[in-house]
Amino acid sequence: MALCPPLGGRWKLGWKDSMQGSLHLPQQNYEALLDRCLRDHCLFEDSSFPATQSSIGSGALLQKLPQRLQWRRPPELHSNPQFYSTRTKRLDLCQGVVGDCWFLAALQALTLHEDIMRRIVPLNQSFTENYAGIFRFWFWHFGKWVPVVIDDRLPVNEAGQLVFVSSTCKNLFWGALLEKAYAKLCGSYEDLQFGQVSEALVDFTGGVTMTINLSEAPGNLWHTLTQATYSRTLIGCQTHLGKERVLENGLVDGHAYTVTGIWKVTCKYGPEYLVKLRNPWGKVEWRGDWSDSSSTWELLSPKEKILLLQKDNDGEFWMTLRDFKAHFSLLVICKLTPGLLSPEVGQKWMYTMQEGRWQKGSTAGGRMESPRDTFWKNPQFLLSIWRPEEGRRSRGPCSLLVSLLQKPRHRHRNRKPRLAIGFFLFRVSKCYEDQRKLPPEFFWSNAPLSWPEVFLTEREVSRELWLEPGTYLLVPCTSEAHKEAEFLLRLFSRKHTLHELGSNSSVAFSKEIVDQNKGQDEFFTKVFGKYPEINAVQLQKILNHVIWPGLANAPPLFSLDSCQGILALLDLTASGTMSIQEFRGLWKRLMLYQEAFHKQDSHGSGYLRWVQLQAAMREAGVVLRDRVCQLMLLRYGGPSLRIDFVSFVQLMLRVENMEDVFQNLTQDGKGIYLQKPEWLMMTLYS
Repeated sequence: MALCPPLGGRWKLGWKDSMQGSLHLPQQNYEALLDRCLRDHCLFEDSSFPATQSSIGSGALLQKLPQRLQWRRPPELHSNPQFYSTRTKRLDLCQGVVGDCWFLAALQALTLHEDIMRRIVPLNQSFTENYAGIFRFWFWHFGKWVPVVIDDRLPVNEAGQLVFVSSTCKNLFWGALLEKAYAKLCGSYEDLQFGQVSEALVDFTGGVTMTINLSEAPGNLWHTLTQATYSRTLIGCQTHLGKERVLENGLVDGHAYTVTGIWKVTCKYGPEYLVKLRNPWGKVEWRGDWSDSSSTWELLSPKEKILLLQKDNDGEFWMTLRDFKAHFSLLVICKLTPGLLSPEVGQKWMYTMQEGRWQKGSTAGGRMESPRDTFWKNPQFLLSIWRPEEGRRSRGPCSLLVSLLQKPRHRHRNRKPRLAIGFFLFRVSKCYEDQRKLPPEFFWSNAPLSWPEVFLTEREVSRELWLEPGTYLLVPCTSEAHKEAEFLLRLFSRKHTLHELGSNSSVAFSKEIVDQNKGQDEFFTKVFGKYPEINAVQLQKILNHVIWPGLANAPPLFSLDSCQGILALLDLTASGTMSIQEFRGLWKRLMLYQEAFHKQDSHGSGYLRWVQLQAAMREAGVVLRDRVCQLMLLRYGGPSLRIDFVSFVQLMLRVENMEDVFQNLTQDGKGIYLQKPEWLMMTLYS
């Protein structure tokens, strides 16, 4: 099945909340709070993140604040405040006294992708229409898209100037409000001090980051940058460690920057490879070759010089790839689709996500060091890799992208240090059917195929592997035994399955659903054993046999026509049937749709109206403009403009399918070209 799950979060599985209660964020209903404030003619005040010192923190940040700090709302700071403006320059933000250049560098990369931007920052918010001092933002946080609600009281000095993030356009406040929401998510403004640009990139997209050490950069670095620039990626970088002081060359050490473009120019002496960067401060630029005032621009033709050179003190500048490698330490590329480094352009990918935990005394086994160590106690995941149907003629290895994320061990992001983490991969010689963990003896006699050369104290470690089809064992671990933390394991490949050994959890089905419907798993097994390929009639029997816990008051009834429609949307081979693997993918989607539908259908009526539909789609990871959402209600809803669960499933599958089709066919992200047979196939059959 076609997948690009991180941004939309559409393949969220049926996990239970972790021991941390996921986020420690209060459950705040934005719509209800907004309605109450409008009804009572008052402005929202967020008691969970108040306009007091407690929201700023108790560390070194306090020393940077003005003596008479005040909290003011944007209408008190400007006569014409605006939330966001499409007419301003995309990179208009400037860092304040918080040391969160890593956050701001990622945020500026986000502004280069308007569709992602709208996912994080709902642009329909304003200081005029339905203004009540309340705003909402969305972040991808360890497998879930979560809303963060804040009030709009911002820290300012006596002159009314913002202390933290501000805009070069003094009446724009979306950046300052987004920073406040992110501070609330992380615990406080103090918790934004120090970080890696990769962290914020993942929180904005749910993508997977790839970090390149520029001192050991591969020879094809320019090719990688070219691929990244013209793909669905966000790119940041960091200078060598330091105290954020300005060097003689104009760069700031210990500082994060945004990569905003690349360009190959032809000089009188030959080609030159240029990288364009921006300082989150909104000022202080590179002073070397190809800087704004450099004489090297005279080596270009007048036309190319006019195209590239802009002499503004806005923090944005050009430098050569050679200087970039010399003066920067890390390049961070956040991939929204897994195939950045794969030659299989436009191919479809599977995505699997598993939660796990290292627990002292049971699963915190530490690294693999000696034959008698406790490494075997770590969580073990059995991984099966297959060639996709359309790639069976190929005899090369299959691409697998593995991401291991450790969760914070305290509500405040910086309160407890991160652990050093990594993962090992082993080949299992034959199909392992036992669901118990592999014993210590297995690790005594089997060397890993892949292992961490260095255990990193990063939030995420990722690696792209090329594997032959077969069965493997994936073991995430910490560098030291008996260290406790929770983690999120994500896998991307063309075709795979994953499940944890020695655990009751399952990737294919939600444990909560199976437990509440005893015999359901047995029913699936019988059907699949009898019918290796599922047609529309068999799909209808399966879906109508299921007991939907979240829809108990109004159980859905899938008609044969609706099942034919669902099958057509997911039928990649145009065979009129669905494989077991494809059904498992559908099942994960249905669990997500059920959760989103049930959450919005608070009265258990079995129907959603327009506002509820839009909220449910957002909950499931799809954002449509108001007009499009209204049209979808006309198309899929009944005469009373309500939509039931079956129609909601069909709508969601169609929206995601059409989005995947576009992303797979477009070359530039702006449009596609179809021949008549392809157009008829896509529009009539699906």
